[in-house]
Amino acid sequence: MSEVLQELIAIAGRHAHGRRTKTAIPRVTIGRSEVATSPLPELCQPTVLFVLQGTKSVLIGDRTLAYSAGSCFVYAVETPATSQLIQASPAHPYLAIAFALDIEVIATFLIDHKPMIGGDDFATYPADDDLLDAWRRMLRLLDRPAEIPVLGPMLEREIVFRLLQGPQGAKLRQLARADGRLSQIRRTTAWIRAHYDEPIDVRELAALAHMSSAAFHRHFKAATAMSPLQYQKQVRLLEARHLMLAQPGNAARVAFSVGYESASQFSREYARQFGLPPARDAARLLARGEAATLEID
Repeated sequence: MSEVLQELIAIAGRHAHGRRTKTAIPRVTIGRSEVATSPLPELCQPTVLFVLQGTKSVLIGDRTLAYSAGSCFVYAVETPATSQLIQASPAHPYLAIAFALDIEVIATFLIDHKPMIGGDDFATYPADDDLLDAWRRMLRLLDRPAEIPVLGPMLEREIVFRLLQGPQGAKLRQLARADGRLSQIRRTTAWIRAHYDEPIDVRELAALAHMSSAAFHRHFKAATAMSPLQYQKQVRLLEARHLMLAQPGNAARVAFSVGYESASQFSREYARQFGLPPARDAARLLARGEAATLEID
């Protein structure tokens, strides 16, 4: 393990309080856990996740991300996923930095700098020495909070620049361009999340993205690793699970509220996704205190 990564682990460990710590640095959050977890469905936001210690697996559609110490991944589109912490203990807790993407900051680089043409959009990659050093200088500000307003924005720009030059830089470029395919796909995923309880017409979504139906299917699958209908189902089930945890009780009422026409179909798909029928799953999470772990990065 490099000296830089060791220092990052030490700083993050000092400043992590609970499972998720929103730091004094804008858009920077520290995730921490002393225990491995069962698979936990979540909705990933446009974020760069950088794992410092421990291992983690994330299933997105039909693709699996494998995180180890020093690896990172760019989530460019809001995407339903299932995450599981594999290695975490009190002696060596899972530690990660989540960096929420600011599209306006990314856009300022697009005129003068072209990112590398990257490889697989659904694969983690090791942070190089330049990116690690930028992260070290950023996290050191947590011990010097008076310097955050001045140096924080400068270091954020450097980190964005390093990411643009990395293997997934092309993905960030597409995200920041108004006419980029990821920006267009994000418009449709936002519509699905806002109208998850309504039937969707894929032709209308394609029109919203200014694409043909064939091109839309192809680009949506490339961005999310699933079809639009699969994406909607994942969002519906995630919302249903939150409703079951917040208001335990009538699963049929929850099914209809998230857009299902059949309570039995809802129960089958819920159990297939989460391992148990709705009421039993909610009772298990509440009894084990696992509901809070849904927010670990």
